[in-house]
Amino acid sequence: MSVVEPLDVAEPAALAPAGFDLRRAAAPGAPPPTPVIFASPHSGRNYTPDFVEQSCLDATALRRSEDAFVDQLFRRAPDFGAPLIRANFPRAYVDANREAYELDPRMFSGALPDYVVTRSPRIAAGLGTIARVVANGEEIYGHPLTFAEARRRIEDTHRPYHRALMGLIDDTRQAFGGCLLVDCHSMPSNVTGTRNDHPLGDIILGDCHGTAAAPAMTALAERLLRELGFSVTRNRPYAGGYTTRHYGRPRAGVHVLQIELNRALYLDEAAIAPKPEMAGITTRLDDFMAQLCAGARRLVLPEAAE
Repeated sequence: MSVVEPLDVAEPAALAPAGFDLRRAAAPGAPPPTPVIFASPHSGRNYTPDFVEQSCLDATALRRSEDAFVDQLFRRAPDFGAPLIRANFPRAYVDANREAYELDPRMFSGALPDYVVTRSPRIAAGLGTIARVVANGEEIYGHPLTFAEARRRIEDTHRPYHRALMGLIDDTRQAFGGCLLVDCHSMPSNVTGTRNDHPLGDIILGDCHGTAAAPAMTALAERLLRELGFSVTRNRPYAGGYTTRHYGRPRAGVHVLQIELNRALYLDEAAIAPKPEMAGITTRLDDFMAQLCAGARRLVLPEAAE
């Protein structure tokens, strides 16, 4: 774990070991200033030489799975009193928004241990903890992996990321009696909703259909985003992934919202490069974070979920 300066959004990160960064809003050991936490699990772009060599795809193709530069859109969260944790390891390497061991047995040369989850909609789509495909369906590997390789990756990246995230949640609950975790993602602009194939709007808020956050918390986030000019829908087609489902316990004071931004707002998707509009989107999201951190305090307590 390290605290670093934000990356230059014009380039992917240099090849480096996998890990995560945690930018705190307070000195270590000091109570957090607000009850809000921001996380970016899919924006990691440290493609190590070993990983690229294992794949039958090049680094550019591997980046198709990335929520590119989402960490940069929310980089100022600590300025408004909320820590920001971001995975540096790529989603194509290990997906931090999955159970630790959610694996496709077809990818491995031997039998998997009994504790491994081997059937789920995500595995069927090729998007388990160790993904079989990138976002456009291209196969990542031309050969089977060993379970030892999967275990090494997961224990080195997924486990530490979630231990740190759980620590942030525990610290915030201790200080405020509850917390709001905002799990930050982006979505391809060519995805359609589930009703009449209508194009997606700007942002989808996922609260697992009301089970991961109190209605008032979701309503606050939606209102703030709409007031900033974003079109917002809820839960379709993205209701929330593992992080939202696993940590969201509003009756215990832990609220989780997944936010999906339409990449057309800020990204040249073909080039995987920021558009000029990214600066303006970042400014609007700064306003959102500032207002959310100010407004969430009264809503995080367990009784607010009743």
